[in-house]
Parts: sequence; structure tokens; C-alpha cells
Amino acid sequence: MDTKTIRFMRRGELISLGNVPPERTLLELLREDLGATGTKEGCGEGDCGACTVVLAEPDGGRLRWRAVNSCIRLAHSIDGMALWTVEDLAAADGALHPAQEAMVRCHGSQCGFCTPGFVMSLFGMYQNHVCRGEPVTRALAQEELSGNLCRCTGYRPILDAAQQMEQLPPARIDEAALLARLQALAGQPTAPSTLAYLAPESLPELLAARAAHPQAQVVAGCTDVGLWVTKQHRQFGQVLDVTRARELRRIEEYPHHVAIGAAVTLTDAFAALVAQRPSLKTFASRFAGLPVRNAGTLGGNIANGSPIGDSMPLLIALDAQLVLMREGGHRHLALEDFYTGYRQTVLAPDELVAWILVPRPQPAEFLRAYKISKRYDDDISAVCLVLRLELQDGAVARIGVGAGGVAATPVRAARTEAFLAGKPWTAETVRAAADVLRGEFQPITDMRASSAYRSQVLGNLLQRFWLESQGTTGINLEQFSLEEVDA
Repeated sequence: MDTKTIRFMRRGELISLGNVPPERTLLELLREDLGATGTKEGCGEGDCGACTVVLAEPDGGRLRWRAVNSCIRLAHSIDGMALWTVEDLAAADGALHPAQEAMVRCHGSQCGFCTPGFVMSLFGMYQNHVCRGEPVTRALAQEELSGNLCRCTGYRPILDAAQQMEQLPPARIDEAALLARLQALAGQPTAPSTLAYLAPESLPELLAARAAHPQAQVVAGCTDVGLWVTKQHRQFGQVLDVTRARELRRIEEYPHHVAIGAAVTLTDAFAALVAQRPSLKTFASRFAGLPVRNAGTLGGNIANGSPIGDSMPLLIALDAQLVLMREGGHRHLALEDFYTGYRQTVLAPDELVAWILVPRPQPAEFLRAYKISKRYDDDISAVCLVLRLELQDGAVARIGVGAGGVAATPVRAARTEAFLAGKPWTAETVRAAADVLRGEFQPITDMRASSAYRSQVLGNLLQRFWLESQGTTGINLEQFSLEEVDA
């Protein structure tokens, strides 16, 4: 089967590459095909950040800049975009970019292996904030450098470098000219849809491709399928990429819900949810590192069906619904009804997840999302529990409980919800409900936690939820902040 020619902008020039297998990663393309060995391979699974690059693509009449992991990004997915690696930042005369110069001045590099990834995340920060006149605060730097690990523990000088970039002579990219070139590239004829990597640009075309090629491997952000390539060495005869369908890249507001397209990145999807429910901000920022959230999609996380995917317990607690589409029809169902077993779903061979419908918050809603993991940042949950409560006259009027990491699929704690419905919201009620919740599931023991630990934590989190509903503070890490003091 033929492969589509990949076309992208790099260093102001158009790069065209043919005969690229559909499962080839962007990191392999850079290091092996283009000789761009400044981009490093560390973990090969999107955890360490050594392979970070920056992509830019047109978005509503401007450029959208995203730092992403090249190790789990399929090479074909950057067709039509602009790419920057660490080799592309210095000026023609050798002058360093502020992201590089700041690292030098602040002594932000020790062994140096992680440095290219940090520099690229700094470059993305520079384009998204410094170039738009926005200050880089310590908190912003810490959030946007997430997903980059330094084994020499040199984080303080790297954070210093992030804040010093704006004090250095500016380095400007002519975004208008680049945008025009990318738009012209998008207007050029594309190859026919019989190729190994299919990336339809409209929803009707996508559904037609799904019907015609049910055997194709469906991909979105590839943050999980990419692991199949790097860790399991899988090869795909044909890939169907949903992220180019323009309809599925939208977030639409309605009176009673927000509709999030399946191809919306996790970064944008969580931003929309946080805008409506600010209490979710910390939970959203703990969903992997920023490069993973910049690439991964909400639809992909749901369709993947992992029992430890953090978005599903949240959406279950919020009573979210899915819209599944095929050529000539669609159907709605509650998110918890989408799963039939471990990584198994109700999707027919010609269906795709198209939209996620999330109800708007109610005025009296009290919501908390808890993620328990060995590391606070950039780690997979041992237990995820999300609770949404509405009270009326001191009794439980509505309760939503979504859980992850405690069963073969993400689940709704239906027995616990039924137990709490209509009961007075008291410490005694919650203690009894905690026992119900602990007994509702039979979690496994694995490398992240034992079965007994998971069960105990479920009940403990419900009790924490009750304490927070009573105004108790200072009982979790979200409410603490570290301040630097001079010695």
C-alpha cells in the first residue's frame, strides 16, 4: 500500500518526505532520516521529555504552538505543520535563542541529556507567553515544564531560566509569513484516500473512511498507540487519524451542556471544563505532563478504555454522554455504558467516538476530583475518585461518583450513589457510605497499589470529600505552596 508524502515546514523551508511507514514515529524520522540527533530518546513513552519538539499549526487565523513528545508522535501526523527542534533555534550568526541563552546564564544544564527537551518546552513557553507580552511566573513555568524530567535534579535553575527569557534580547518569528505559507500548503492537492495513513479533513470523509477501512488502526493523539509502537514494536497496515476532521476539533457551547469534539486536545478540553468548574484546575494539570496533554485527545482517552484513564471517572461523575457516529447515523449513551470489559467497548467496526457532551454545573454543585499516585506529578493513578454533590435542605439531592483504578473499566459507584440518595449529609451517613464504597469493587493488586490499599483509599477519599464540603482546609497538597526564602 502506498504511503502519503509528508510535507512540513522547518527552518523556513518546505520538507517533503515519501515512503514513510504509517507507524514510524516523529523521533525516528528526526534522528534516523533527517540526522537531527539533538532530539534525544529517553523513556520512549512520553514520560521524560527528552524528545520534546514544538509544532505550530494554523488555528483560527493565528498560529497555535504546542510542545509535544516526538517519541510517541506518528511522523505522518505533522503533515501540514511547522516543526522546531533544538537545532532550529539559534540564529544564522550563531546567537542563541533566549530559551537557550537563559539556560546557559542560569546554569540550567548539568549532564545535558534532558536539556534539549527543556529548551524546547521553554521555546514553546516563549512563543505562547513572552512573545505575547505575558509574564512567565514561577507557577506558570512549573506547570508548563511538566513532563520534563531532570535526573540531575537541576529544576531550580531551569525554573530561573524560564523567568529570565523575557529579560533577554527578543527573538521574533514572522508568524504572519509562516501562517500564510502553512495555509498555502494546506490548499495544495492531497493524495487519494487509498493510502496507508488516512487523515480525512471533514467528519463525512472520516466516517466514510471508517466504513471503507474498518480494519485500520484508529489513532488520535497517539499517546497510547505510540507505546504499542515503541514498546511492543507493532506495525500497522493502515492508520486512520481522526484529528484532522475539522468538526471534531471544536468545542461548542449549548444552554445545558458543552460539546467537546473527540479530536480536541486534552489541554483544550480540560481548559473548557476548568472554565466552568475552577476546582478542577489542579486535577487537570496532574493529567500527565503538558506535552502529553498537548497531543492526547479527550476522545482518544475515552476510546482507549483504560481503567486508569483519569478523564473517565470525572466525566462519569458529571453524567457525561457520548455521541457515537457512523455513516448515516449516530447514537447517544452514558459514558459508563460505553465499556463492556477491560479495554473493550460497544463501538461497532464502522463507528467512532465523535462528541463528548458534558452537562453544565448546577448552582449548588460541590465537586472534587482526587488522584492518588506514587508521584504527585506526571504519574498514573493508583486510584482516581471524582464526586459531585448537590444538597437540598441538608440532604443529598443528587450525587455522582466516578472511579478509576478499582475495576476492569472506569466505573460509576452506583451502589454508593443509591445509598446516599436522600440521606442527611452528616458524618454518620458518610462513614456508612464509605463502607459501602469500599465494598462496591474488588480492585486488583499490582505494581501501583494493593487491593486492600485501593479499597481503603476509596472510603478515605469519601470522608475527605465530606470534610471539604464542611469547609475544612489544609488536608491535601493542593492547598500548600512552597515559597523560596533567602538563607
